[in-house]
Amino acid sequence: MSDSPASADHLHDLASFVRASPSSYHAAAEAARRLEAAGFTALDEAEHWATGPGRYFAIRDGAIAAWILPPSAGPATPFRIVGAHTDSPGFKLKPKPTTGSQGWLQAGVEVYGGPLFNSWLDRELEFAGRLVFDDGSSALVRTGPFLRFPQLAVHLDRGVNSDGLTLNPQSHLNPVIGVGSAADTDVIAHLAGLVGRAGRHVVGYDVVVADTQPSAVFGLDGALFASARLDNLSSVHAGLAALIALAEAGSDGLDDIPVFAAFDHEEVGSDTRSGASGPFLADILARIKPDATESDRARAFARSWCLSADAGHAVHPNYPERHDPANRPVVGRGPLLKINANQRYATDAFGAAEWARSCRQAGVGYQEFVSNNAVPCGSTIGPLTATRLGIRTFDVGIALLSMHSARELCGVEDPAALAAAIGAFLAPSTPSER
Repeated sequence: MSDSPASADHLHDLASFVRASPSSYHAAAEAARRLEAAGFTALDEAEHWATGPGRYFAIRDGAIAAWILPPSAGPATPFRIVGAHTDSPGFKLKPKPTTGSQGWLQAGVEVYGGPLFNSWLDRELEFAGRLVFDDGSSALVRTGPFLRFPQLAVHLDRGVNSDGLTLNPQSHLNPVIGVGSAADTDVIAHLAGLVGRAGRHVVGYDVVVADTQPSAVFGLDGALFASARLDNLSSVHAGLAALIALAEAGSDGLDDIPVFAAFDHEEVGSDTRSGASGPFLADILARIKPDATESDRARAFARSWCLSADAGHAVHPNYPERHDPANRPVVGRGPLLKINANQRYATDAFGAAEWARSCRQAGVGYQEFVSNNAVPCGSTIGPLTATRLGIRTFDVGIALLSMHSARELCGVEDPAALAAAIGAFLAPSTPSER
């Protein structure tokens, strides 16, 4: 295990957070539970909001935002925002999901985002998400181990190890859930029964597939940590932990308004009401200070910061040619500052300086990440937030191997280091250039 007790405690708590968060809706609910335990007040978007100093949060579907309003805050007080996302790539339950073939019971699922298909094979998986009922109520549901994508045996595909595995997502990624006749089974009725309701009352659902294997520390000297959904629950947990620690330390000395925003649907483009391209964060910031004028908000945004936290790539020892030859992050050597000339990441020189200051204040090291010129990188919520709000933004995150696998890998020290740096970002001890 890690040599640092703080890192070990953080890692244990991250594992608990991942276990409680098989879907974006569960992640938002678990974050809300932790915030309420730390004295934050839940606000309903449909109701009038309290405007005085305090600790607050609001949920929109699978997204959540939380903030601390210090007593000294005025109409033009700037924000310090940490952004992350609650969703992970995988599979989502289709309409008319109960299917079957050759005596097997199966479920119809659709690809969500960009998962590594082969990593989901031959694993005990669960369904998790939300059900909506005909009386307007809803409930979170999870099955525990319930389904499996079975791989074809090597005896029936002799060339698989030499020619490679090719999976057609429509033909080959239909999970088995049991044996029998689909005419006698109803997946939705089973899910409804888990929350004490009848299947006929379910009128809508958002249900995903999630891995059930517990997180684990392993390797020489316990230096490695494997878990599902590190992209991007590692960042959600770090931002949440940093905000709660700040609240527990007291808000009287804060010069800025710290905000934590975890969006949904990043893995499919963020163009939703609860995604980073939607209005959620803008709505929250406007309602935090309802008496601010447009001029006040423009002044506040001009002096505000956004730290976009999302996992990045560690150099792969078996595929080193896929990485930049000079910038080669390794797990266990600190979180990443993510840089891209084409602004797929939002980091600029001032953002790099602010990240360096935050890490220096937190006493942690960091590494720079840039893609190989021949291997274009993905993107994050960072550029979306910068474009939508005009707030200076930079991109960071922990280094992973096997990103978008059903089970990803990081170094045991890195999640706690990310949380410490985020804490220093939210409450800087020295003035920084803005």
